[in-house]
Amino acid sequence: MSDGGAPTVAAPGSGMQMALKGRVDEVLHRFVTDETDRLLAVDADLAPVAEQLRVATAHGKRLRPAFCYWGWRAAGQPDSDALVRAAAAMELVHAAAVVHDDLIDDSPLRHGLPTTHVALRAAVAGRGRTAAARSLAMLVGDLLMSWAGQLFVSCGLPAAYLSRARPLWAALARELVAGECLEILHTGSAPDTATSLKVIRYKTAKYTVEHPLLIGGVLAGASPELREVLTGYGLPLGEAFQLRDDLLGLFGDPGHTGKANTDDLVAHRPTALLAETWREATPAEREDLRHLLGRRRPDQGALARVREIMCRTGAPGRVENMIEQRVKAATDAVERARLPAEAAHALVHLAATAVFRHH
Repeated sequence: MSDGGAPTVAAPGSGMQMALKGRVDEVLHRFVTDETDRLLAVDADLAPVAEQLRVATAHGKRLRPAFCYWGWRAAGQPDSDALVRAAAAMELVHAAAVVHDDLIDDSPLRHGLPTTHVALRAAVAGRGRTAAARSLAMLVGDLLMSWAGQLFVSCGLPAAYLSRARPLWAALARELVAGECLEILHTGSAPDTATSLKVIRYKTAKYTVEHPLLIGGVLAGASPELREVLTGYGLPLGEAFQLRDDLLGLFGDPGHTGKANTDDLVAHRPTALLAETWREATPAEREDLRHLLGRRRPDQGALARVREIMCRTGAPGRVENMIEQRVKAATDAVERARLPAEAAHALVHLAATAVFRHH
């Protein structure tokens, strides 16, 4: 299916991905502008909330829409403006997840800016303003998730196409919440690599890569065989994406990542990086980790000591190996399949873009 006047997509590569990102940016800008105007028509006092809705949707690499788009193209469908609008809904899911995740972890920064619950403190006055700002942020995240469904169903694709994706939308929401809950339930417990990998599979891997791919493919009428290929690519790549994020969380430059590199220490997140560190740490190092993890205000000395223990145990190198193995599994799945050449090349390019990054 092709929309009249839809632009021709160039050969796969960074230029093509930037063009797709621009189209997604335009869809989101128009949608969010319209919706925030409607929100402000209710009452002008909602301006701080509207501003945070705009901020939450203004940044990002738009990877999830890209995976949705190439799931559609992998099934042999041509370029479609309606599909780009459906794919843009994946970014609203991500925006909602980020607002909620930052709220749960009490993270101060995202993209170098105050997180939603921090920024909204200025909108409330008097005692209890931190709690009030957190409540407003929770509602911002809820509205973003609602917007995702709204944009998806109004994208312009035939109703018969959209109905095929309903079970996947339900699975996406269920598994995203399950992963977030598992992370909370396992925070502070004995680090375990298998548990950590299960958390990242459900909290990040599925909604970042697998589900957008499958939704795009199912919208296009993908066969069961193609769906297996998309899962064979999407799950390991999604896990590699989050493993990279965990490394950047502690070893990345905040100037590039836009996040404080003490977030994982404060939250005591059950990452694979921590689990691999714990497994090889000496009793003295474990005692240091118990003391350092979960601190409300860790200083650079605490961060340096955690990094020192991690490097001494070889944990970052083992996580790098996990990433490389998963990227290879993902690209092998694509190369073994008989996908349209343009889609296959784009998916291989996206694998590199998603994982071999500095932020």
